[in-house]
Amino acid sequence: MEKRTDKNTYTVLFAVGMVLVVGAILAYLASTFRPIIQENERLEKQQNILYTMGVNNNTDGAANFVSTEQAPKLFEKYITKQLVIENGQVKEDKEAYLIDVKKEQTRAKEGKTRRLPLFVGEKDGKTFYIAPIRGKGLWDAIWGYVAMDKDMVVQGVYFDHKGETPGLGANIKQRYFMDDFYGERLLTEAGVFKGITVSKTNADPTNEDKNDYEVDAIAGATITGDGVSAMIKKDLRLYVPYFKQLKNKG
Repeated sequence: MEKRTDKNTYTVLFAVGMVLVVGAILAYLASTFRPIIQENERLEKQQNILYTMGVNNNTDGAANFVSTEQAPKLFEKYITKQLVIENGQVKEDKEAYLIDVKKEQTRAKEGKTRRLPLFVGEKDGKTFYIAPIRGKGLWDAIWGYVAMDKDMVVQGVYFDHKGETPGLGANIKQRYFMDDFYGERLLTEAGVFKGITVSKTNADPTNEDKNDYEVDAIAGATITGDGVSAMIKKDLRLYVPYFKQLKNKG
């Protein structure tokens, strides 16, 4: 006698049932943990922004954030303004740091208006202007934050990635790479935006020349380095009108 479990119908029904059960479990877990995930993302953004202006726990050459417990209070202490630039207009928004840069880039590609978040920080009598950037590495997305002064001279950066190669492209988040950006200029003396190039032919491996618009590349990570160069030039160029207005006011 043929067993009922030997029939194709049983196999199909079993598979469909398992898909429905697993799907329901995943949907439940996603909805349950979504607030936790969102909170972690919020804290991580605050840590990233603070890191670029020197509010961090860096020791022994390692890049370390302030703790998640400290981040909200320190963010409120050091970030004096959160701005959104849209169509040349600047307005304050206390949740500008929650703007999704990826979605804004997509909006721009669709011909829609892109919102540009900018964070103003004060520390030790110095003003920082911090902008988020996002691009493409070798395998997946890369992103970061760049702190500048009013002349668009870099005061600190933080880079991260989704899936770059360990020991190669993934090293964009290592201090030895990120620290090289400090003091680099984004504008020429004439006020023309030039950006910064991650160059494997850079003749300044110790990065003493801060007027060459270049930093030394990571060995074996050319494409990731090109992605860092591209996102700096593509995204930070959009902030030039704001800094020109800022300079005219000052």
